[in-house]
Amino acid sequence: MARAFRAASPLPLPSGSRSAAAAVANGGGGGNFPWLAKKRSGKAAAAAQRGAAGDGRQEEAESRQGEEGVVAADVAGQNEQSPTSSSSSRKRAAALARLRSAFLAAITLRRRRRQLGSCVTGTIFGRRRGRVHLALQTDPRSAPVLLVEMAAYSTGALVREMSSGLVRLALECEKPPLAAGEKQRRLLEEPTWRAYCNGRKCGFAVRRECGADEWRVLGAVEPVSVGAGVLPDDVAGAGAGAGEGDLMYMRARFERVVGSRDSEAFYMMNPDGSGGPELSIYLLRV
Repeated sequence: MARAFRAASPLPLPSGSRSAAAAVANGGGGGNFPWLAKKRSGKAAAAAQRGAAGDGRQEEAESRQGEEGVVAADVAGQNEQSPTSSSSSRKRAAALARLRSAFLAAITLRRRRRQLGSCVTGTIFGRRRGRVHLALQTDPRSAPVLLVEMAAYSTGALVREMSSGLVRLALECEKPPLAAGEKQRRLLEEPTWRAYCNGRKCGFAVRRECGADEWRVLGAVEPVSVGAGVLPDDVAGAGAGAGEGDLMYMRARFERVVGSRDSEAFYMMNPDGSGGPELSIYLLRV
């Protein structure tokens, strides 16, 4: 009985085993169980990694919030600056447009002020019962340096005068008083003239800009060096002046003689070189 009781009772543990069991029961180190220590160290490392990942995500979220704030601030700044930038761009465009117009005006004025030289191309044209137009060009393709319209003198009357003999046209203008520092305009740039034909006053002449109708006439007679005639209806056009008769023209080369700043003369050159000039044009400023 006693022998059976001793066999059933547990054996006493050694002191080392008691301390290990107490350590395991109290949650301490692994003691003599290395697999348990490895498992606990793995759990601690995983927890540390999770903590580091959480810190990284928090920092990334904070950085994203900062970037979004910067972008929002930039957009707000652009929205605030957009009216100012649009107004400045409009001002720049307006300044460029003014500069371009001034540049083109300077080029046009320079072309007009080209030296005529000793010979020019002169064209007299107009309706038979309409006003006389006189155009002077440096060459047949250039813009007229002088284009005047005789308001009270018809082309038919001028043709009758030329058929009877020599014709002398005189255009006379007043010399305006100049202010301090003001320059005298060129003789060919005077706006209004008094017109005389063979000594008889025939109204006034006005300087004109070369418009579409004048360019059509000058383009039609461009191949003509010397001659006279009547232009067809497609060149003359069916405008308000169609009731004034045919569109007549006379074209020739003129010799230019400059007397002074206030006087110039243009003498028509005969093709055969014989006889005197049949038509002379005088520009005077008195």
